Amino acid sequence: MSKLNIVILAAGLGKRMHSALPKVLHPLAGKPLLAHVLGAARALSPQQICVVYGHGGEAVPKAVDGEGLICVRQEPQLGTGHALMQALPHLDEEGATLVLYGDVPLTSIETLKKLISTAAGETFALLTVELTNPSGYGRIVRNDRGAVIAIVEEKDATESQRKIREINTGIMVIPNRYLPGWLHKLENNNAQKEYYLTDVVAMAVRDGITIEATQPAHDWETTGVNSKAQLADLERIYQGEYARKLLEQGVTLADPSRIDIRGQLSCGRDVTIDVGCIFEGDVQLGDRVRVGAYTILKDATVEAGSAIAPFSLIEAAEIGKDCRIGPYARIRPGTRLDDEVHIGNFVEVKNSAIAAGSKANHLSYIGDAVIGRRVNIGAGTITCNYDGANKHQTIIEDNVFVGSDTQLVAPVKVTQGSTIGAGSTITRDTPPETLTLSRAKQMSIEGWKRPVKKPKS
Repeated sequence: MSKLNIVILAAGLGKRMHSALPKVLHPLAGKPLLAHVLGAARALSPQQICVVYGHGGEAVPKAVDGEGLICVRQEPQLGTGHALMQALPHLDEEGATLVLYGDVPLTSIETLKKLISTAAGETFALLTVELTNPSGYGRIVRNDRGAVIAIVEEKDATESQRKIREINTGIMVIPNRYLPGWLHKLENNNAQKEYYLTDVVAMAVRDGITIEATQPAHDWETTGVNSKAQLADLERIYQGEYARKLLEQGVTLADPSRIDIRGQLSCGRDVTIDVGCIFEGDVQLGDRVRVGAYTILKDATVEAGSAIAPFSLIEAAEIGKDCRIGPYARIRPGTRLDDEVHIGNFVEVKNSAIAAGSKANHLSYIGDAVIGRRVNIGAGTITCNYDGANKHQTIIEDNVFVGSDTQLVAPVKVTQGSTIGAGSTITRDTPPETLTLSRAKQMSIEGWKRPVKKPKS
């Protein structure tokens, strides 16, 4: 198609959502419903995308701000036909307009391409589905030859029309040459007192325009969201489809119904993912990576052979090959772990680089640090990186052994081969290949008595 415009209708209030957030901004798989629709729209490379918003004010255009996107406000909201009228000044005179809905997030690009190809020339194309229970939807009315002649909303339908199972999804491709005239002829003499976009179908029939209908691969592609229950249903459909694709790629999922992908997950060969894991943003797992139960990874890269034990959180970090993380580890943004690094239970690492073969296996905090190769960080070690106003760096060179319960007060350097005695507070750079420690003299107090509880009166 030479010129394709896309209009996304996103002005609905969503009363049944019981929320101050505009309906189209409620999240599905980690991003707003409207963002899913925009993603599909942009994949079609249109001349123009126009979003018609209403309820929620400027929250909608702020949430979807992007290059080449036009947002127009529908005020008041007088129906879908009235909504499309608001976009008319921004549409080309030639070509066609694809109408999408901001609360229908799962329509596939393949389905939309099929619909657009059906609208070749000046054909009016509709996306329809057949439902066992079509209650609540506009019905597709066909003549004796099977040609589409009208769409009738349920509230305005006759008894015989209500028995029709083919329903209107609202998604359609309309020839631009006729669109202004049809929209300006719309009337609101219906039960809702609204200007229905669907009425242009009958106008197209009267003008001798061919109307073709096509169907999606799955009924749920055209399901809209009007309540939190429907949103939850679509979330599970989305996650189920993503899980199915991962299984087809060879990923082992302990339970495909208990995984959540809120972004993009790329997996190598022989990846294993246990139950309850959440993947946000862009996550890349290399060959043979194992992800333990209830782990969260966000914008992270995990290279081949590494294992993430249960209940770990990794965000905006890079994990090298054959690393061992967790359980209950937290790897924060800006962290880079080289190969064969071990980060154990209840260890937090932030904005630090840890070289190959180093270990911090228990109960430690490593922040704003550069750690060399084959370093052992003892349990309870803390890099004291914050002075109350600014962050400072700790440098630990190769082959250092840091004893348990050590505080490294930054800025400080622990030089190659150093050993830090347990229980030390290190405030100055240490000499290489030397034992450094700082402890108060041990003493015993004769005659001291442990406090006891006072008896209750």
